Amino acid sequence: MTRSRPHVQAVAKFVRVSPRKARLVADHVRGRSVPEARAILAFTPRAAAREVEKVLRSAVANAESNPNLHWNGDELYISEVFVDEGPTAKRWRARARGRVNRILKRTCHITVRLDLADRAASQKAPSKGRPANETAKPSRSRRKKEAVAS
Repeated sequence: MTRSRPHVQAVAKFVRVSPRKARLVADHVRGRSVPEARAILAFTPRAAAREVEKVLRSAVANAESNPNLHWNGDELYISEVFVDEGPTAKRWRARARGRVNRILKRTCHITVRLDLADRAASQKAPSKGRPANETAKPSRSRRKKEAVAS
């Protein structure tokens, strides 16, 4: 039996934000330290940022109040943050000529997991974008320039 390392999490369920919009905010703070994530969320203009910040505050409070761990909130980092789809409320809006349009009011479940920052150094942060490939073929315009130059 493998023993998992301790982590702390907080979950907000049935948040009235579209999961797609909340994932955009969650991607900004994934893998960052708690103070850095708080600063990012404070200056993010999206409505989902306030909801993610609430869950982050709750997770930090869970870590600080857990008697078995004695973790300090400033020494933590966000090991995982994910947004799952919740139930969708269906509504109707009257349209012209006796028709109706369907309105989908989407909800989501936001989960934030925290871990100690000393483990963050041993784990590699997720890279942004594709890695540079040295053996890649040069672009078409570059090949033309090289052909003209030779």
